[in-house]
Amino acid sequence: MYNNRQSFLSNIPPATRTILLINVLMFLISKIAAITYNIDLNKILGLYFFKSDLFKPYQIVTHMFMHGGLMHILFNMYALWMFGQILERTWGTKRFFYYYFITGLGAVFLHSFVEYLRYLSITSGMPPEAVNTVLYQGAEILASSKNYVDPGMGQLNLLYHIPTVGASGAIFGLLLAFGIMYPDTELYVMFIPFPVKAKYFVIGYGIIELTAGLNNAVSDNVAHFAHLGGMLFGFILIKIWQKKARL
Repeated sequence: MYNNRQSFLSNIPPATRTILLINVLMFLISKIAAITYNIDLNKILGLYFFKSDLFKPYQIVTHMFMHGGLMHILFNMYALWMFGQILERTWGTKRFFYYYFITGLGAVFLHSFVEYLRYLSITSGMPPEAVNTVLYQGAEILASSKNYVDPGMGQLNLLYHIPTVGASGAIFGLLLAFGIMYPDTELYVMFIPFPVKAKYFVIGYGIIELTAGLNNAVSDNVAHFAHLGGMLFGFILIKIWQKKARL
């Protein structure tokens, strides 16, 4: 059993394997911290809106290794294993590693930009005193499973004090890359009874994420524009590489 497990891990390229193991390790540590010490690491290492009093610069990186639940990490790590090792073997470890984190940071950029636009919209007609009240007192209210009755203050409180976690931005970047590099590869997708070519799957997924994001689907607790940011920056990076290769 040990040899089989060792063989499975050794067959995964080094960057993909390292990222996968760090994510799994951080998930296990977060569960142990929650059960043993009642510490929610997602609230420490997750990414907060940059105007929040809880924002710390290191969260820009650490949130990429945190996950909200078992299904969240299972989906992301399965996608990392499935697409990541193919792309790493195609590009090499250094380029793959670079691509993964650039798309992850690109996801942060677009997600933060859209959050800032929401912030401007919410606070445009709100008295500064109300904004400061939410900023400095809102976290305690959410901790008691409550929120402000005023819709604007309630939305602002969620924006300020609910962190974003997960590797999904970089994972969607990998999905985009696979669709570009292997467009005609047929994928079997859950709930679809026939194979779908990778290029159509990527396009369809992108449309779904854009539609959900534009419809302001905040209640589903999914950072749609972070996903789109990973895909957008992945597309830009691949096009830059392709252009350089033709020179």
